[in-house]
Amino acid sequence: MTGSLDGKVVLITGTGSGMGRAGALRFAAAGATVVGCDLNAEGNAETEALVKAAGGQMLGTAPVDLADFAACESWVEAAVRAHGRIDVLWNNASACVFATIDTMTVEQWDFSIRNELSIVFLVTKAAWPHLTASAGTDAKPVVINTASVAGHGGGPGGIAHSATKAAVLAMTHVIAAEGAPYGIRAVSISPGAMDTPGSAEQLAQPGAREALLGLSLVPRLGDPDEVARAAVFLASADAAFITGTDLLVDGGLTNHG
Repeated sequence: MTGSLDGKVVLITGTGSGMGRAGALRFAAAGATVVGCDLNAEGNAETEALVKAAGGQMLGTAPVDLADFAACESWVEAAVRAHGRIDVLWNNASACVFATIDTMTVEQWDFSIRNELSIVFLVTKAAWPHLTASAGTDAKPVVINTASVAGHGGGPGGIAHSATKAAVLAMTHVIAAEGAPYGIRAVSISPGAMDTPGSAEQLAQPGAREALLGLSLVPRLGDPDEVARAAVFLASADAAFITGTDLLVDGGLTNHG
């Protein structure tokens, strides 16, 4: 395969399904070597098989608990040993509990903070020495963080999700500022209502799907591949002047809703 990311080494978290799987396929199709991970070993293996069947290159590792810094370091170091460097890091993986303030337990809150916010910091911290090592070379590393329209606002049941994704937006600004002296760009993507396994439970709530579609200017759920294509663009030289900002891929949900 050849494309806009020929020869690049791309690390993607959460490649077992959804946007992570779509991302692995898209980045590989653009010529990159993909290094993925997930807690779901079966799903991650399926993604790896799909990438290779399409003629791409992917090394998948699972299960990897990204809430464990040692596990993050191990995954990152294995990628660098195998491929020599990191060109793109996409912090895509996340898991969250949706509940109202009165019903959410402290344990559910802590789970959400750990698996939607802390893992972004932990993986980025593990990768940082390798990203900054490219300073002064032709390499221009990119960090992409998956945020959400929920980070731009919020509704009932989304106390943890809105809090974590708003924090990811803020974290992206800081990564961009701290990475700039090393030639590192950092951007985030805020998906809207997406047709992914991770959103299935939320969308199954009575009236949830209809409410979201009613607020969107494009009256359908988003396809994970649409987010993946945005990520490939942001990682490419075509986006060389884009950093420290967020790209909404939401069908107009934020604008209208």
